[in-house]
Amino acid sequence: MVMAGLLIAMMLAMLDNMIVGTAMPTIVGELGGLNHLSWVVTAYTLATAASTPIWGKLGDMYGRKGIFLTSIVLFLVGSAASGAAQSMDQLIAFRAFQGLGAGGLMVGVMAIIGELIPPRERGKYQGMIAGVMAIAMIGGPLVGGSITDNWGWRWSFYINLPIGVIALAVVTIVLHLPKKRSQGRIDYLGGALLTVSITSLVLLTTWGGTQYAWGSAQIIGLLVLGLVTLAAFVWAETRAPEPIMPLRIFRSANFSLISLIGFLVGFTMFGAMTFLPLYQQTVQGASATNSGLLLLPMLLAMMVVSMIAGRVTTATGRYKIFPIIGGALITVGLFLLSTMDVHTTRFMSGVFMAVLGAGMGFIMQITMLVAQNSVEMRDIGVGSSSATLFRTIGGSFGVSLFGALFSHKVQHGMEATSGGAAATKGGAQLDPATIAKFPPALKDAYFHAVSSGTHVVFLWGAIVSVLGFLAAWFLIETPLRGSAGKSKPSEQPATDEPLLADAL
Repeated sequence: MVMAGLLIAMMLAMLDNMIVGTAMPTIVGELGGLNHLSWVVTAYTLATAASTPIWGKLGDMYGRKGIFLTSIVLFLVGSAASGAAQSMDQLIAFRAFQGLGAGGLMVGVMAIIGELIPPRERGKYQGMIAGVMAIAMIGGPLVGGSITDNWGWRWSFYINLPIGVIALAVVTIVLHLPKKRSQGRIDYLGGALLTVSITSLVLLTTWGGTQYAWGSAQIIGLLVLGLVTLAAFVWAETRAPEPIMPLRIFRSANFSLISLIGFLVGFTMFGAMTFLPLYQQTVQGASATNSGLLLLPMLLAMMVVSMIAGRVTTATGRYKIFPIIGGALITVGLFLLSTMDVHTTRFMSGVFMAVLGAGMGFIMQITMLVAQNSVEMRDIGVGSSSATLFRTIGGSFGVSLFGALFSHKVQHGMEATSGGAAATKGGAQLDPATIAKFPPALKDAYFHAVSSGTHVVFLWGAIVSVLGFLAAWFLIETPLRGSAGKSKPSEQPATDEPLLADAL
């Protein structure tokens, strides 16, 4: 029953962006503000990323149940307000508020699992989380399109309310955790510095190469601000009695390595998820709905493999082999995707995606398992939030940098075609209706340019993923902590992890 409530809460956080993305054209048509369209997504993403470490720490200090319920309430209030928005500015503000709650949902689910279930048994439950993620990615666009067409875009937000109330009721009634009351003060300075640093870096990757040139004063200023506040945050954490992100967790070899692996997985995964539908809709001629269905081989492979890896981990207590196999398959899958051209069939691209999805399945939830097993029980919240944060930041960097590579390659390819440079001026991505009006020669040139752009993106993704594969070899397979029934959380060993310097 507890898992049912947690899975519903995770579904809320994962499904929301997928549903809203489908409704965005209709939202712009009613509220206007096309030039602020990207901020509807960016505001949500920023608030989620910036609040993630804070939610994790609050749960460690004051008890996980109350903090988790608070995040659900904030998410539902933000959903109701977003559905009632009367202007684009209001929608952006309410989406940011909703994102604050979403950050607590994701971290809360992982941290509660970490507190209730010993690591030896945790793999199979985190496999369920991977299943929920796959279902959200598959069903989100379909549900969003259906809701928007039949009920209106506001129900894309209102649909969260009955689902969220069920999660709220289930968690309130059946979840029982020890109450905590920390005597320490909240690390306001650390939280503020980390929020500014994360916001600066996410905006840098969001605006770089699109809203502003990479060498512009705005982008350089964001980079400087992000690095300076990050350095100040590290300094502040060494002096805070109850730091938002205790630096001691990074002394663990496995935690530092798995954070790097999580960053790289986010970097490559979100890049693939962004450019695969673009290739399918442009080169392979799939509709927006069908392109979501064409991702099924990747998502189903990820879901099945994740569940199998979790159960094997529970049965054997062994886990190091999974990040290694996962890193290898991700590298191979991205390389295979880089070979796609205008003649690649949907069947072959589906096979390539299945290889990539299997790699993700081997590594996605294992990263959280290793992160939680590498920290003390008192830091399970910040360990979970840090692992989530690194993957989120990696995804933000990946989408931005891959997007810059893709746009440059497409624009360069079209410049050699008569009328091509003018057709793609101001952005490399064109909607299918506009492409259909191109003369045959120009249309063919654009297909080749997009194919070339995706080749570069996936090839660089494969190169980056090699780093994750190599990092996985340095993980040290320490025993997974036993059942809480054998020892009280406070009596469990702090950690069996070697120090990072000793391991390397």
